[in-house]
Amino acid sequence: MTTVGIIANPASGKDIRRLVAYGTVFDNQEKVNIVRRILLGLAAAGVRRVIYMPDYYGIVPRAVEGLSSKDRPPLDIVPADVPLTCTQQDSAAAAAAMRENGAACIVTLGGDGTNRLVAKGCGDVPLLPVSTGTNNVFPAMMEGTIAGLAAGAVACGLAGGEAALRRAKKLLISKDGAPADIALVDAVVLDGSFIGSRAIWEVEPIRQIVLTQCAPHAIGISAIGGQLVPVGPHEERGLTVEIGGGGDAGVLAPIAPGVVVPVRVKTFRAIALGEQVPVAHTPCVIALDGEREVEIRADETAAIQLTAAGPLVVDAKAALAAAAANGAFRLPPEAPAQT
Repeated sequence: MTTVGIIANPASGKDIRRLVAYGTVFDNQEKVNIVRRILLGLAAAGVRRVIYMPDYYGIVPRAVEGLSSKDRPPLDIVPADVPLTCTQQDSAAAAAAMRENGAACIVTLGGDGTNRLVAKGCGDVPLLPVSTGTNNVFPAMMEGTIAGLAAGAVACGLAGGEAALRRAKKLLISKDGAPADIALVDAVVLDGSFIGSRAIWEVEPIRQIVLTQCAPHAIGISAIGGQLVPVGPHEERGLTVEIGGGGDAGVLAPIAPGVVVPVRVKTFRAIALGEQVPVAHTPCVIALDGEREVEIRADETAAIQLTAAGPLVVDAKAALAAAAANGAFRLPPEAPAQT
């Protein structure tokens, strides 16, 4: 029985960056509506079992309840067997449980931070990330029906093997030579010794940025790099940027919704896959995909390495194009009418 996982983060799109800036909060009822359409797309593609992350709002159960009896799909929809902590760790634990229970694809609803945590637990189960967060560099804006059809096409083998899958890049953060954490988009070195508020929305404390990808049309800290040297998600390189006065470069960057600020840049350069960038400023806190996570004391060393070992990601357009080329959604010819 083909299985797909759904991880819908009820906290995504609601952090302080939207409150201090001019962004609207991504309502959980809209996530319910998106999940409802994802379920219908999954069923149409032939998926028969869905494992979902339990959450305090009950996004998936509400999505199911809102389906009329005539539209209710033939899906076995069950919660992942994980304790509900109402913290970010629920996403990682749910992804690991889905992997262990045979999920062939995981659909995520969240931003960069949600997908970072899912990537820590999913192993090589492909992700189809739907954007519902504050920073949305890693996930894509996508209609739920299309997300369900594409995830189902991959899970059911309608998309021609791995033709629709791309391996994402990843940053490995080490402390005193030992692995400490990961990031999918950006690792940002901030002046200071305490984590405090996790989200970052100001440039003043930033000393260093390491990026897997960046574009001038992105929102968030990665937009700083995007104004310097755009780097695509599948290019075999990244970018490191040193922030502060004394350099020749300066950019205006949209670091939060409605917040476009000047940023002074000392140096910036491309980095190669496998390259390790030392953290030059200690003590510090390293923010990963928009949230403060790793504390580095003055007597500790840290480094950030760019690798090609990130999660597998579904290319929805490629998946559906391959499924269409294979005739996966063609109907059989009608039988001749009886006379």
